[in-house]
Amino acid sequence: MTTPVSRSDHVAPRAAGSAGQQAASRHAVWVGAAALVTDQVGRVLLVHPTYREDDRWLLPGGVVEPGEHPHVTCRREITEELGLANLLLSGVLAVHSLSPQHPDGQPGTPFPGEIRFVFDGGTLTPDQVEAIRLPREELSEFAFLETRDAVQRLRPVDGQIMLAAYRARLGNTATAHLADGRHILDVPALDRNDVHVRYRPLWDSPLNRGPVPERLPVQQAWAWCFVPDGRVVLVADPGPRGALPMLPGGTVEKTDPTPEDTLHREAAEEAQVTLTDPVRLGWVLDETGEVYGSVGPNARLRLAARVTDIGPAAVDPATGRPFARLLATPAQAAALLGWGPPGARQALLAAETALKRWGLPTARPAAIEEVPAEGMRLS
Repeated sequence: MTTPVSRSDHVAPRAAGSAGQQAASRHAVWVGAAALVTDQVGRVLLVHPTYREDDRWLLPGGVVEPGEHPHVTCRREITEELGLANLLLSGVLAVHSLSPQHPDGQPGTPFPGEIRFVFDGGTLTPDQVEAIRLPREELSEFAFLETRDAVQRLRPVDGQIMLAAYRARLGNTATAHLADGRHILDVPALDRNDVHVRYRPLWDSPLNRGPVPERLPVQQAWAWCFVPDGRVVLVADPGPRGALPMLPGGTVEKTDPTPEDTLHREAAEEAQVTLTDPVRLGWVLDETGEVYGSVGPNARLRLAARVTDIGPAAVDPATGRPFARLLATPAQAAALLGWGPPGARQALLAAETALKRWGLPTARPAAIEEVPAEGMRLS
């Protein structure tokens, strides 16, 4: 944790002199404003400028002009760069200070440092995506990218800013305050565990509410696992490119008598979670079973269950590493899973099931938290 700085740490006594001399001695920096905009499955919008020599991409935005407020800059740039005149900015996700000495500064250009504001530009509908029009003399193309791919196209410090801003949106945390790409206050749980949203090819598959047809093998059982306050447990598998979130559960093994047994086993192994009373919400059709060795059409089962205990963190026997364990509202979980509108509807169904079956409340909006390493006693 970084110790907050006080004014007395860095502010020198003001020298006597005229108002003009004092004004001339004030520190001056560049000011920029950008927007974090996503599509319905959580991919981030980046634009490719024609004027950069390093071939790096950018969040849409630009330089604050003299006398202009950053939020006005952001709206103006969104209109000029994307052709979207009515995009609403719902808040400031991140404020970043870049020092003149940072290696990601522009070489060969006098650089006094920069303050950048990143605003929440929201989620675009398919119609809005179709309406994007670029100024070809300034931008050659745009793309919606998974965050793990987006950071590869951005300057390193820009990638750090983008991730912090996006995670502030997803995690419902306060505005991220960064200096040279690093948090200056407590690091939120999503940043601490390097959690990313990923695009899932089956995100738009409907949830079938009836029983699984006998002709379809059940290859997967995942569950919305509810704690008493209405939040759910997510696990995030760490890897060299970041941690990817998922619901507890996994592949149905031949030794599992039922998919419910798979759920109990996987939840205990991955998240040290003890469950009771799993109930089937429905199933998603996987036409190819490619991830399971191209086994053909199969069902991916979705359940809800109540958590009775979360034990101390442990190593997952299948991967040999511990998973991050997060507590999120069902809506936050759906956003992190990258399931788009069908995922949001499934999250709502799971919450309604938890209310009717176990009397659990609807989770209030809150910051995503990490389960303590020692676990949680819930019953």
